[in-house]
Amino acid sequence: MPDTVLDAASLAGFLDAFYARVRRDPLIGPVFAAAIPDADWPRHMATIQAFWSSVLLKTGGYKGNPFGRHQALGILTPAHFERWLGLFAETAQARFAPPIADALIARAHRIGDSLKAGLFVRPGAPAGQGPS
Repeated sequence: MPDTVLDAASLAGFLDAFYARVRRDPLIGPVFAAAIPDADWPRHMATIQAFWSSVLLKTGGYKGNPFGRHQALGILTPAHFERWLGLFAETAQARFAPPIADALIARAHRIGDSLKAGLFVRPGAPAGQGPS
């Protein structure tokens, strides 16, 4: 039965399920594997939990720079974001009742759009050209 409440426990379960899928994914799993050694996953998941708790539950526990972290990878493409968002939506829909899943998915798309704009859109460049 899908969760009907978004709280710290249901968010943690969702994030664990989602990132397990991410790590197995043939497109984005290797990006994560290259950036985060297995031994560092517990720390990374704590950071992810703090980020999403701040965003969704207004806990204020995250103080990082997600744009800088993604930019530093230097290998991301729009396809990586689309796959991440697709897995996010599938996992949210499987774990939460529709109103909660829809809200999570909408928030993830807003965050993803913001990151993509910063990474791939150059003012004055023709459409479709990313940064050089």
